[in-house]
Amino acid sequence: MTGRYYEEFTVGETIEHEKRRTVSESDNQTFCDMTMNQQPLHLDEEFAAETQFGRRLVNGLYTMSLAVGLTIPDTTDGTIVANLSYDDVSHPAPVFHGDTVRAQSTVTDKRETSDGERGVVTMHVEAFAVNREDDDGEEVLVCAFDRTALSLKRENVEA
Repeated sequence: MTGRYYEEFTVGETIEHEKRRTVSESDNQTFCDMTMNQQPLHLDEEFAAETQFGRRLVNGLYTMSLAVGLTIPDTTDGTIVANLSYDDVSHPAPVFHGDTVRAQSTVTDKRETSDGERGVVTMHVEAFAVNREDDDGEEVLVCAFDRTALSLKRENVEA
């Protein structure tokens, strides 16, 4: 599926992304290894058991990255020039191994570039975890941020 061109975004619109991902222990371990983040709260079960959470947490940067990835097919897949910024990031609740994450994006702003050739789109992205064993399957907001992307305009793309 192709993402949206600048003209196809509507301010105020909320896009419910269908893709979901259940986060595994391996996902978390691999991300921590790749980013050289050896925080014991993410990797050491005995250490994490002594914290307020009682178990290991999924790396928050993985959660944010996953949220971005879940949004791509419905927003900027093949239509992006560049991500310009990620702002106002928050992690109101942790993600645990076995949680399933979904995302939604609300278009909060859009404007043409000064030359009129492309457009800048800002979306408020929210990620939710479901099937959490200690929350009886209730959906919990686990990450929120604003993503600003430089987008192609359909009228300027050659067929």
